[in-house]
Amino acid sequence: MRIRPVGAHALLLDCDDPDQVQAWRAELWRRREAGELDAVEIVPAAATVLVDGVPDPAAAAARIAGWTPRGDTHPDATAEVEVPTVYDGEDLPAVAAHWGVGVPAVVDRLRRTEFRVAFCGFAPGFAYLTGLPAELAVPRLATPRTRVPAGSVALAGPYAGIYPSASPGGWLLVGRTDLVLFDVHADPPARLTPGTRVRLVTP
Repeated sequence: MRIRPVGAHALLLDCDDPDQVQAWRAELWRRREAGELDAVEIVPAAATVLVDGVPDPAAAAARIAGWTPRGDTHPDATAEVEVPTVYDGEDLPAVAAHWGVGVPAVVDRLRRTEFRVAFCGFAPGFAYLTGLPAELAVPRLATPRTRVPAGSVALAGPYAGIYPSASPGGWLLVGRTDLVLFDVHADPPARLTPGTRVRLVTP
């Protein structure tokens, strides 16, 4: 892991792999809750963790360099969000072909997988879910759809995701849900936040 300054009041942790991202995300959240880190935002991404709103970046970088991640301490680490999912996505046959199995086997695998929110991005409330093995990564569509309906459950690369609102998108559609994933009036607005465990269950 490498630490570098970003602007006047932020640090960026460059991590070696997604597991290290999650370990540092959890450790930094724990340290902030314990009063050992003064930061406004801690934002994980695919290969980095941004620590923003830091009054003294140099001092914070020195402290972080001396810490060792202790594991997942997400506030809801023991909780699990069940997402009622109807598996009728138009790209299910393509996913099955890529995995070398039948459509029922794809559905069964997705239902049995415990996903974890790695990071959020692309659109408000859009969570990138990890949990599938690397060999089951699937390519994005060569030409993205101009409109993907809200609630669409989809796969791309090593991730699963759920579109919180209608938008263009190139992920492979495997199902849909009626669960509201982003509400500006809720606290927090996003239903799925980094570290949250997720199950794509059948209603």
